[in-house]
Formats: sequence, structure tokens, C-alpha cells
Amino acid sequence: MTGLADGTGANGGQRIVLVTGPSGAGRSTAIHALEDLGYEVIDNLPFSLIPRLMDGPPLGRPVALGIDVRNRDFSATALIELIDRLTRLPDAAPEVLYLDCQPDELVRRYGETRRRHPLADAETPAAGVAREIDLLVPIRARAEILIDTTDQSPHDLKAEIARIFGQGQTSQIAVSVHSFSYKRGVPRGLDMMFDCRFLKNPHWEGALRSLDGRDPAVVHYVESDQRFSAFFDQVRDLLLLLLPAQVDEGKSHLAIGFGCTGGQHRSVAVAEKMAKALAEAGWRVSKRHRELERRGGGVPDSVQGEKA
Repeated sequence: MTGLADGTGANGGQRIVLVTGPSGAGRSTAIHALEDLGYEVIDNLPFSLIPRLMDGPPLGRPVALGIDVRNRDFSATALIELIDRLTRLPDAAPEVLYLDCQPDELVRRYGETRRRHPLADAETPAAGVAREIDLLVPIRARAEILIDTTDQSPHDLKAEIARIFGQGQTSQIAVSVHSFSYKRGVPRGLDMMFDCRFLKNPHWEGALRSLDGRDPAVVHYVESDQRFSAFFDQVRDLLLLLLPAQVDEGKSHLAIGFGCTGGQHRSVAVAEKMAKALAEAGWRVSKRHRELERRGGGVPDSVQGEKA
């Protein structure tokens, strides 16, 4: 098993993380976080020079390349061709990290910084944001790892990068388990999603309404639903079947979501129990409770398994 110590990826080649996404989504923060983790970081290197990284001797540590529309020869077609070219090299193990963000939040961030959008010199930031997101659609589809930074602070993003890339074992997969409210929309970037709204809802129990799915009383109530055990066991067994296959496919991150109506009780209880079960099976797991974090009551956490 190879990893951060020698810079090799899952196929034994030089690990190269291509960091991209719309301007303002957190690419610079991600680059700096990877640098803190020991990556060789190069920002905005012309595409024509990137394959030359493979011409010399092994670098001895993984490489992170910052890529955005300011690259001199940037185009979606050129970036896809670069990804394909690196993928064909036997000594390279490329992967795309895409930092995503909702358009209105990107516009808000540009309004705060009063910076000019690189694709809207004489227009409003909103015009540049829309143009860039449209340009990057095919790149987003090629991403192995997608992180939506809409609701994240720079500190949150750094922590997420550390959870995904900081364990030093690229042949292992980082699993993130999310809870969320369907009323607020499905989190972007989920690979798998399970609906928990069929379970008994603690919201209608006065003594439980103000609690959340981490409280033992709420957990007991949710688990008392006669359908819970079969649902949980089958989802757990499905994930334990699929995770090794995802590793074989070269994935380094898998995001699993559990949703309910309010994102406070059922989805949180199931996500907590699932994260613990996967960790006990040896997988490296992190947890995020989106609605609890919005209220300041749920800090992102991680659960370490033996395979971490």
C-alpha cells in the first residue's frame, strides 16, 4: 500500500491532483491546504508544461496543480485532453478535485471582496459567474472528488481536504456520511443517497422535538420503527459490498447521504449509526450533519476505522 510518503497513487504512478472549479469556490484555499499536507503545489502552470513533470525522476511526494480560467491556454476541451493524456501515462495517477459552489454565493463572495471576475472585465460578477460555470460543466462531470463549498468557511474546507487527502494512503477511500433536510434541497456532490422519511418521525413527539438524532432517546425512538432494522442492515451490507469495488475503480472519496424532512432526527440518527458501522468495518469515515451545522450544533467529525 503506497501513499503520501512516496507520492504514488493507486496504480503506483505519480499522484497528480488537478484542483479546479469556478473562481471564488475555494481553489486557493484547497491548494494551500494540500501544500500543508506535504503536496508539491504548482499553480496555473501552462497545460503544455504539465506532461513534462513526468519526464524527470519521481518527485517523491504527490503533486497538486491549481487550474482555472486564468491559465494561459485554458479551455474545457484542453483540460479534458490533458486529463486523458495523463490517464494514459503508465507512470501517472491523476485525479480531479472540483471545488463547486452555488452561483448566488459566488456572487456574494465577489461582492464582499470587490474583486473583478476574470470572465467579466466590464460586466457584473454575476455575468462572469454564469459564464464560467457553463464553461466548466464538462470538467465537473470528470471530477473524481467534488466538494461543494457553498456553506463552508475556509476553515471547513481545509478540514474537508485534510480528511480526504491527509491520511497518506491513496489506495484507501475516504467515506463521508451526510445527513440533510429534503426541504433545503439535496447536498451537491453526493454519490449515493437514501431517503429516511418513511421512518417514524420524532418531531411529532413533544419530548423529542427539540432534540436531535444524536440523543439516545431519539435514537431509541427511530430504531423502534419495525422497518428500521431491515432498512439499516441492507443499506450497510450494500455499502460494504460496494466500497471495495469503489477502491478498485480508483476512487479516493465517496459521499453518502441520508435525508429526512427536517434533517434533525431520523437522517442524523441513521447517519451516525452508519458512520459507526462503516468505521467498525475498518473504513475511514467522516460525518457531516448539514442542518445541525447551520444551527451551530453539529461540528464535522470523523470516525477512524482500522483501514484508515
